[in-house]
Amino acid sequence: MNALPLAFGAPAILAGLIALPVIWWLLRVTPPRPVREIFPPLRILAQLLKKEETPNKSPWWLTLLRLLLATLVILALSEPVWNPRPETLIGKEPVAIVLDNGWSSNEEWPARKETAERLIGDAANSGALIYILGTAERANTDIGPFDATTALERVRALNVRPIPVDRAAAFARLKTALANISGTRIAYLNDGIDTPAADAALKSLQDAKIASMIWYQPSISAISAIRQAENSANGLTVHAVRPSNDRGPGAVTIGAFDEKGRRIAETGLVFSAGEATGQAVINAPYELRNDFHTLRIDGTAQAGATFLIDDNNKRRRVALLSGSDADLSQPLLSPLYYISRALEPFADLLRPRNAELVRAVPELLEQKPSVVIMADIGKLPPETERLLSDWVNNGGTLIRFAGPRLAGSDDDPLLPVTLRKGERSLGGALSWKESQPVAAFPDNGPFAGLPTPQDVTVTRQVLAEPSSDLYDKSWANLADGTPLVTGETRQRGQLVLFHVTPEATWSNLPISGSFVDMLHRLVALSRNAGPAVNGNGASASRALPPYLILNAEGGLMPPTGDAKPLITKPGETPQVSFDNPPGFYGVEDAMSALNLFRPDGEIKPLARPDMSFPVTTARYAVDESLPLRGPLFALAALLLIADALAILWLGGHLRRRYRTVAASLAILLLPVLFAIEPSPAHAQQNDSKPGDEAIIEAVNATHLAYVITGDSAVDDISKAGLAGLSRALADSTALEPGEPVGVNPATDELAFYPLIYWPVDAAARMPSPEAIAKIDAYMQQGGTVLFDTRDQDAAAVSFENATTPSNQRLRDILAGLNIPPLEPVPSDHVLTKSFYILQDFPGRYRGSPLWVQASLSTEARSDRPVRAGDGVTPIMITGNDLAGAWAIDASGSPMFPTIPNDPMQRTYAFRTGINIVMYMLTGNYKSDQVHVPDLLERLGN
Repeated sequence: MNALPLAFGAPAILAGLIALPVIWWLLRVTPPRPVREIFPPLRILAQLLKKEETPNKSPWWLTLLRLLLATLVILALSEPVWNPRPETLIGKEPVAIVLDNGWSSNEEWPARKETAERLIGDAANSGALIYILGTAERANTDIGPFDATTALERVRALNVRPIPVDRAAAFARLKTALANISGTRIAYLNDGIDTPAADAALKSLQDAKIASMIWYQPSISAISAIRQAENSANGLTVHAVRPSNDRGPGAVTIGAFDEKGRRIAETGLVFSAGEATGQAVINAPYELRNDFHTLRIDGTAQAGATFLIDDNNKRRRVALLSGSDADLSQPLLSPLYYISRALEPFADLLRPRNAELVRAVPELLEQKPSVVIMADIGKLPPETERLLSDWVNNGGTLIRFAGPRLAGSDDDPLLPVTLRKGERSLGGALSWKESQPVAAFPDNGPFAGLPTPQDVTVTRQVLAEPSSDLYDKSWANLADGTPLVTGETRQRGQLVLFHVTPEATWSNLPISGSFVDMLHRLVALSRNAGPAVNGNGASASRALPPYLILNAEGGLMPPTGDAKPLITKPGETPQVSFDNPPGFYGVEDAMSALNLFRPDGEIKPLARPDMSFPVTTARYAVDESLPLRGPLFALAALLLIADALAILWLGGHLRRRYRTVAASLAILLLPVLFAIEPSPAHAQQNDSKPGDEAIIEAVNATHLAYVITGDSAVDDISKAGLAGLSRALADSTALEPGEPVGVNPATDELAFYPLIYWPVDAAARMPSPEAIAKIDAYMQQGGTVLFDTRDQDAAAVSFENATTPSNQRLRDILAGLNIPPLEPVPSDHVLTKSFYILQDFPGRYRGSPLWVQASLSTEARSDRPVRAGDGVTPIMITGNDLAGAWAIDASGSPMFPTIPNDPMQRTYAFRTGINIVMYMLTGNYKSDQVHVPDLLERLGN
């Protein structure tokens, strides 16, 4: 028995097997009951010469049957389990269960919680105290000790956080809690991903008198994340990372979504064999790329698979203007050559087609640039100067470079400082001063944090008149204190002046690497969601309130109470933490993205450390044990039935009393039938009516159908809702629908129903591929499915960006269907006038749009109040819980209140349902020209 994977919950009952010989002896000495015969004299005479056949003992096969029956009952009472799970935490010593609940744990979180619950059950059997610790929780979270009941509640309340784990802080807390306790057993349910100082954090437990550790580590081969996105000239370059120990080739699909959650682009990214990083380019027009809001890896549900894009990742349009024409034979002497080379990698450059400033400036501003750069342009025409000034005041950034023309101009209002007449020469034969190097960039300017250029010298510059605010306006200076770059904030915009030329004549700054960094910083000032700036354009520390944050699945959601404002400081990169999870911070028109991964982020496997105490490796809970109690009792019941039949046969009853035997057999089988609980699949088929009878009934009347989800509460609401709508149709129209019918898309014929209502339930099973295929064929052949996520109270419908569990499930369902382009119902759609004239389509909730197939023609004509077209939409999507508003009880009273509780909202909900059904049955009949006069009259035109 030890060689078999078999265990018993009550092994003492196996002692009953000793009684089998006694049972065998009793069965042997107890013969079966003799056959009873009616006393017919002639039959007795005919049998006088026959040998006596009444047995004096039980037949051997009947004895064996009964011994086997007794053995099965004894074994079943002993609670046998095949392939039992060994108890890992036996003993009264304290137990510490540590769970990694960071971003990478989401997809396997149920298995980890199940493992923790089983470990708590093992510890509870011994009465041990239990510590529960999550490595991505606040430092002040209570970790115990708890009893088994409280520990189980703590584990069930523990959730995945979209942040990295902090093992150093977590194990330091655990070590402090166990300072005066010896012999503690630790179960570490880790996520398999290494973090900085993870080995040191684990090694610190060696001084805590730990008795042993159980090491649970999952496979991380399926994890991948986006760590960077660069908006280059040809497309958006996406950088992804996977575990460094994954040596084979791999591939993922990355989708790009706009602010409304619509998928507008995608690309495939390939990991080469032996490479942990990969990159791909999303080739899309500049305007479309600037609409990218999030990037997401398909097929994975964790925060690392989502990358947020703010204005810092968007390409700017930069307009270039020069006061002199370029010499094509000597391009290096062109005023705009080095500026163009510096900005081309991260900006789209605009150049005028006309050399006249009066025409060139308006032409460039019509293209809505973020930055205008002017190289050595002196006094501007009044109209052009006023146009540029208004543009700056409205948020534009004007960058100007000095030169002979600017040095000779007077009182230019588009400069941050007042200039002295002429320029200053350094290092020449007639100069007392040598050429000057660049001093360290001041901390109060936008160049703070950039390294001081050591190889840059200036030989000529324009000087600023001394003033009280010159120091605040100086963003870069020479070693002698004279300004190199000045700037100021002008209302919503910025004015910047380089006191040298953009070509390498007055200085070698344009041919240095610092020039590229400085221009990049200045162009970044033009973004709406850029860093806070003070009066001199310097980045300032500020607190950005959380606007949208990532959840554990990688979807955006409103901030929770745990999220705190993000403190940004000049020269510092904000870090993801419990208080600042990844997400968008700021306000709607000025958001800054905080992503989980840095551009150099890696995914390294966590190595099991060598500890001074025993460490054993275990797998996460996969329950492969099989309780045999039920099957043994069922087999014993069958043997009992066989024994009864044998007794009846030996007693002669089967030969004469067939009806009595059949009734007895039914009585014996009845408990067995009740003991077998029907599966959900069988229960779901109770509402369906298979066979010819259902077909005949379906074609004799119009039935509204709903998809059976398996949740009795949801299905009852769907049935009651369609029953209420059917009654409203009978009261208001000539249609008298039959009873609503529940359908299983995988097995039932759908062609009989013009409309199928599908309440999307995240807890229900995902439809099978066969069901998806039948739904797709139904929609292609003229049927319509009305999907209702019923979650408008939680979030608006977004069938491509799942913000709620129901939206996520809807997206999974739609992924297997051929869905046409969708749009909210336009005001001239037939649905708005098919029976009642409606403006919106409320249900129990109000606010979610009703999505239908997008019309091919978007032309709106005043003489046609309804859009013409053919056919009806094969799909509708809403989140307003239509069935909840339609649902009535047996007395005809509403089952649920509307939200808000407005009686007219329920009236409009019924009108919505009537319009939908009429539209399904009549198509675009109301768009015919014959109805136009009546519709115009009712609309008041």
